[in-house]
Amino acid sequence: MKVNKAELIISAVGPEQYPEAELPEIAFAGRSNVGKSSFINTITQRKKLAYTSQQPGKTRTLNFFTINDSCHFVDIPGYGYAKVSKKERAFWGRIIEEYIQTRSQLKGVVLLLDARHKPSEQDLMMYDWLKYYQIPIILVLTKMDKLKKSKRTAHVKQVIDEIEPLPEDKYVLFSSETGEGKEEAWSLIRALGGF
Repeated sequence: MKVNKAELIISAVGPEQYPEAELPEIAFAGRSNVGKSSFINTITQRKKLAYTSQQPGKTRTLNFFTINDSCHFVDIPGYGYAKVSKKERAFWGRIIEEYIQTRSQLKGVVLLLDARHKPSEQDLMMYDWLKYYQIPIILVLTKMDKLKKSKRTAHVKQVIDEIEPLPEDKYVLFSSETGEGKEEAWSLIRALGGF
């Protein structure tokens, strides 16, 4: 999909700040440092749309981006970053929970997982939690370029076996470095959002 327009419209911490437009929304979730911002930037063909940082845990709000005036992408704070206080983690948790549970425009969540490692306990909890609320999910296995070709199949199997996705939850192998999986991710996102 060609992205002609992509811009941050608001960084929100509660429903009163959510955009009023009735556009379909796709949220992006994942552990800090999983490559969430790089994924958003790669598929929108923008180098600095979502903020990438060497320091994980930079996203501290729900960042709403408008894409081609046809949908919103919502960047959710990354989880699992140890240097954040318990109080701040709890605050993020409340923001995310409120959004996921109450936002009628939300069509699904792209859950990003680092293909190099077994999913963390928090990854598994996030998947189960989204399923509990019957949120459609696309799994994106990031950093595929960092795996040797001979190890790819074993790593992908390890991630998928741990998550145990339901048949309707598709997964994409992705690399922001090579662009692998970009078109497939877009087609799944568009099907999920209906735009």
